[in-house]
Amino acid sequence: MNFLWPQWLWLAAILPLLVIAYIAILRRRQKRVLRYASLSIVNEAMSTGHKWRRHVPPALMFLALAALVVAIARPEATVTLPSQHDTIILAMDVSGSMRAADVQPSRIEAAQAAAKSFIAETPSSMRIGIVAFAATASVVQPATFNRNDLNAALERFELQRGTAVGSGILVALKMLFPEVEFDLRSYNPRGDPQRGKSLDETKAKAAPALKPVEPGSYSSAAIILLTDGQTTTGPDPREAAKMAAERGVRVFTVGIGTTNGEILGAEGWSMRVRLDEEALKEIAGTTHADYFYAGNALDLKKVYQDLNSKLVLEKKQTEVTALFAALAGALALIAVMLSLWWYQRVV
Repeated sequence: MNFLWPQWLWLAAILPLLVIAYIAILRRRQKRVLRYASLSIVNEAMSTGHKWRRHVPPALMFLALAALVVAIARPEATVTLPSQHDTIILAMDVSGSMRAADVQPSRIEAAQAAAKSFIAETPSSMRIGIVAFAATASVVQPATFNRNDLNAALERFELQRGTAVGSGILVALKMLFPEVEFDLRSYNPRGDPQRGKSLDETKAKAAPALKPVEPGSYSSAAIILLTDGQTTTGPDPREAAKMAAERGVRVFTVGIGTTNGEILGAEGWSMRVRLDEEALKEIAGTTHADYFYAGNALDLKKVYQDLNSKLVLEKKQTEVTALFAALAGALALIAVMLSLWWYQRVV
């Protein structure tokens, strides 16, 4: 158990002093009774029933104070609670090729429009997270129920060089399985090892042995990949798709652009950027998901319609101050009630 305000635990030092004070009061009262009361009255007062019963209310009050001291320190505990999981991770391509205008007004704006439309259509009980990827991938919005935060995250996109589709898939998987370390050797279709980058540019820890499950069997979460499909760096997206399939996660793909593409140029260079539909269909097929073209991206509602809520147990670090405060109040109330019942006064 952890405490948010551990400095207040010093109040516990007062508790032993209260015990000492209580014992001292009992001894003084006993001497007074022996001095002024008759022997028969003393024997009656010191009978077995009265002997233990008179200590119950003070003991309960002492436990109430102890619980109150713990509550003041604001304790936290790891609690296992049931949780409903319906989660979609949007992996969005923000590479330079997404500024092509073969899809009006541009590929990136078409992708943003498709994502916003999907967010607006999904049930409010579904959590959605957003990953952006270019040469590397990162989480721009953790999974949340707040649609305004999601739309604001989409508006913050800035186009960058490189396209690491595999990294986008792996970071999305990491959001679904935060306890797992995903690692793939860098992939560069041009064969230049200097251009390849591993996920987050760090060496991931060796993942524990995994027992693969049936592809598409993880029914409470899915990934939607919105991209033009042309990988230029990072992990092999086909291998990343296999890692998703081994965990039963479906990766639905949305193609942005046209097969003819468009020629983009800047600073003395130019290149044709095309929609790689075959790569996206392969990713979706590997994970037992579907491929969509941006022109009919409204069909993405099929993604969340196919998801099933799954009741799971989650361990969460939760503040339990209220529990200790309630315990202190209950013990104090019982102490007062017993005292009134037995002695017609609060002792």
